[in-house]
Amino acid sequence: MAENQVPDYAEGAGLLDETVLPPARPASMRVVVAGAGVVGRSIARELLASGHLVTLVDKRQSVFDADPVDGADQHTGDACELSVLTHLEIEKADVVVAATGDDKANLVVSLLAKTEFAVSRVVARVNEPRNEWLFDDRWGVDVAVSTPRLIVSMVEEAVSVGDVVRLMTLRRGGANIVSITLPEQTPLAGRPLGRVRFPRDAALVAILRSGRVIVPAPDVPFEPGDELLVVAPAEVEAELSDVVSQG
Repeated sequence: MAENQVPDYAEGAGLLDETVLPPARPASMRVVVAGAGVVGRSIARELLASGHLVTLVDKRQSVFDADPVDGADQHTGDACELSVLTHLEIEKADVVVAATGDDKANLVVSLLAKTEFAVSRVVARVNEPRNEWLFDDRWGVDVAVSTPRLIVSMVEEAVSVGDVVRLMTLRRGGANIVSITLPEQTPLAGRPLGRVRFPRDAALVAILRSGRVIVPAPDVPFEPGDELLVVAPAEVEAELSDVVSQG
């Protein structure tokens, strides 16, 4: 599919979620976005609306002529070329987002950003799910966002009550963010968190209940329908499922 055919709501949202840094960072970040197609422009506009400084680069001048992003520092050039990245001074960026429609280009941009310019956080878009295994720290990628994977996860989340649904892989930590929705007849109903034994390497980070985010605490009781967000390595996901089904 051509880049200009990818819907904003699918691609831009997923990448943007991973582009924003933790609150400890300065309120205004400098972000370089490589790729000014539908996805890149969507990300740039959202970041600008949040008060960040955005540099947008694409080798096609036509995308800027057709739909300029007001407020962004727009540059025409190939982000896979070292001279272009040097001109953009990406070593001063807090985040680099490789958001082109070409996985090869996104890998090259990520590798250059990390190895040549020591950018602290690199977020890369994965267009073809078969290439996802390449997007790791060996190529300079801190976070890889595969929209097909995210969409599948959201579909599974809606229908797989009681099952472990993998939402995202944390490349550096070797762990995943997974979601588990407690069924109506869960044996955990009414039991406080402090009395439930989770696998050793699994950490419950949030409980989503009726549109609210509940911070886990030992005295917080579980309820049917609770969505548990857990950080855990793949090898303990089966144990997590046992905790939900057997208590």
